[in-house]
Amino acid sequence: MTDELPLSRRNVLRAGGATLTGLALGATGASAQSGPPGPSVPADTGAVQGGKVMFPNWRGPGDRAPPPPPAPMPPGKRVGFAIVGLGRLSLEEILPAFGETKRSRVVALMSGTPAKAKLVAEQYGIAPEAVYGYDEWDRLAQNAAVQAVYVVTPNAVHRGDVLAAAKAGKHVLCEKPMAASSAEARDMIAACTAAKVKLMIAYRCQYEPYNREVVRLARSGEFGRPRLIQAFNGQTTGLPQQWRLKKALAGGGALPDIGLYCLNGVRALTGEEPVSVEAQIHSPPGDAKFVEVEESVSFTLRFPSGLIAQCMTSYGVHESRRLQVHTERADIDLQNAFAYRGQRLVVSRPDGQVESQDTRILAQKNQFALEIDHMARCIQEDRRPRTPGEEGLQDQVLMEAIYEAARSGRPVTVGPPPGAGGGLDMTRGPELDEAG
Repeated sequence: MTDELPLSRRNVLRAGGATLTGLALGATGASAQSGPPGPSVPADTGAVQGGKVMFPNWRGPGDRAPPPPPAPMPPGKRVGFAIVGLGRLSLEEILPAFGETKRSRVVALMSGTPAKAKLVAEQYGIAPEAVYGYDEWDRLAQNAAVQAVYVVTPNAVHRGDVLAAAKAGKHVLCEKPMAASSAEARDMIAACTAAKVKLMIAYRCQYEPYNREVVRLARSGEFGRPRLIQAFNGQTTGLPQQWRLKKALAGGGALPDIGLYCLNGVRALTGEEPVSVEAQIHSPPGDAKFVEVEESVSFTLRFPSGLIAQCMTSYGVHESRRLQVHTERADIDLQNAFAYRGQRLVVSRPDGQVESQDTRILAQKNQFALEIDHMARCIQEDRRPRTPGEEGLQDQVLMEAIYEAARSGRPVTVGPPPGAGGGLDMTRGPELDEAG
């Protein structure tokens, strides 16, 4: 009788490639050659390094190296968020995104619909006592597990919710547009400053990998200086009762809702602030959906460097979301630029006698999870967010200038915020060193 080692998963992994090769090749004595991964990182079991599980790159030089496995924080060390408002965006995108966060967790809900809030709390394992009505900010303030709130209510309600959150001593992540006016935005910044809580505006595209790559390419000078930018964000709107078509709640139509992505995207891409705006607005006569708000807006931004950006947005066209940067030596085209997913980046440039089209494929990441984790990191490490309240305020000021330019039919002179200083990214926090 001979001693035999049981063929378990653990023993196979311990034996590594030699065991598997021996089983496959039998008595031939042949062996497979491969580079050793090193003693500190076993090939298939991995090793703990710096609080993370790490594996060596198992792919050959013909493939991209795989990303490292996720390294989430333990639940007890994550930042606890209360979601304020349980509409479509919260239920369809934001709450599911917490399943992909590494620094954040949902610990409370606030809603004006008790039955809906009760059901959602059960679905996400939130305690019944951590479900609040809109009139229960004082009770939410006593919940120490809530460190931040994510405001996802209609635009005109943002100011009141942010002021209440600041009074409760909670940090605030607020959906875009920041408010219904620049005056409201200033009130929100002042309240959060006085309460010593952080205020971040949820410009998710500034955290999304493809949009960030476009910014990097445009600013790198690799293809020369950007001269022209075209940004388009359009979709159809068919439900007249929706709050986005009520000016008292939305503050405007296509411009603050989806045109804002064009405005903020161009500003984030260049890092500059425009010096003038021109605009036109159109709504189809007789369409009940657009009695209070506009259907379509076209606006042109001129920047100190000489760059011109042409932006268009509409509630009346087939869904299309695109950002194109035209430089001296290339065309950078981001398709589905402002969508929740499905971005495609193509760089067209001359290559000798031919025109080369380079499709760049990046790892897909949930942009809501990225922005939420960025806010969490700013809280944990006492950082200023990349997209603070001042970023949202500047967009409110510029949207008011766009409406004025359309009303008057004349260019409107604009500029950087007072006291912002010079240089690029005057309204933004430090450059991201990681997405989140």
